[in-house]
Amino acid sequence: MQKNIQTKSDYLAVLAAQAAAEKLGFETIVIDVGEVIGITDFFVVTSCNNRRHMETIREEIEASLLEVEKIKPLRIEGKESDQWMLIDYGIFVVHIFDREWRSFYNLERLWLDQPTLNWEK
Repeated sequence: MQKNIQTKSDYLAVLAAQAAAEKLGFETIVIDVGEVIGITDFFVVTSCNNRRHMETIREEIEASLLEVEKIKPLRIEGKESDQWMLIDYGIFVVHIFDREWRSFYNLERLWLDQPTLNWEK
């Protein structure tokens, strides 16, 4: 089930997804997990081709959110990883995966019953 932007947290998660797309992140999805997790509202999941691409996506997400909404991540994990990086903004979390590792972890499978946000322009 897909839903449209309705709240500020929806908007911020969509902004992150759009920033990832700007730098050619692919298979991007915004999953509404707020009802089942309680510690965050959304997972933004995107894929990249390699380590440099992952870093470029992270930089674009951070720059976009800082420029538009003046917010910075609470923490970043996996900065040294070639497979996965997490950017935690509190109300949403961005996962940037190498294609192979995304397939291995398959986060979408865990949240199949949760709605997704319509984020594409």
